[in-house]
Formats: sequence, C-alpha cells, structure tokens
Amino acid sequence: MSRPTKGGKPYDRATLAGYLDRLRQERNESFREAALRSGLDHGAFLRYVKHCQRPTRESCIAVADHFGVNPNEILTRAGYDPLHFFDRSLADPKALAPEVEEVAVYLNRLSPLARRREVCQAVRALIEAAARAAQEP
Repeated sequence: MSRPTKGGKPYDRATLAGYLDRLRQERNESFREAALRSGLDHGAFLRYVKHCQRPTRESCIAVADHFGVNPNEILTRAGYDPLHFFDRSLADPKALAPEVEEVAVYLNRLSPLARRREVCQAVRALIEAAARAAQEP
C-alpha cells in the first residue's frame, strides 16, 4: 500500500518491508539481532518488516550501515529524499581509472548482497597483498 510521507512523497510500505526483510535473511539474523546490530531498540526491525512502520531517516541510515548498503537505497524506499552525501553518482567519473570503474560496475551487479561482500573482501585482500609486496625491497 502506498502511503504519503510527511513531505507528501508516497512510498510503498510492502516494498520497503520486503527489502529490509531480504537484507535480514541474507545475514540469517533474527528481527531482534538485526535491530540491535543496527543500534536500534530490540523491536524496531519487527515493526518495520511485519507491521510496516516507517523508520526515521536516522534509523534508515543506521540499518544501511549495519547491512553495508548505500543509505539512499533504504531512504528512498521509505519515502525520503536521497541525501546527496551518499549519492555516488555525484563523484567525479574522471577520478576513477577506467579499469577501476569497470570492476566497480561488475561488483555492484553481484547478488545476493552476502556474495558481493565476500568478493569485495577478497578483492581488498588481494589489493592489500599487492601493496605490501610493492613496498618490499
């Protein structure tokens, strides 16, 4: 069901609830664990998913931080305007080398989220090892 927010922007409660529940299930966390690990009260996640309660902006950002997703992904699903601070499209595209940008695009396409995190951790480990090897005489 689509509901208007205080600012008048509608959002779909079921879409938000489904997205949050998918994030929780990918981590195999209970509602309580997801809430507490996000820094929220123990019943918050249950209210967002099962009772379709709209989280505050701050809660959206906390949940995004816990699950390692861009906060704008949750903010926009909750009917809030995206925050430019988290808008990656505003970054200067010339700041990234083309081969780096290409890898980032491939990484961003990976799903589920847990697999993407694993691959990113592996890439990070390879980069750190290469940097250490480059510093050795």
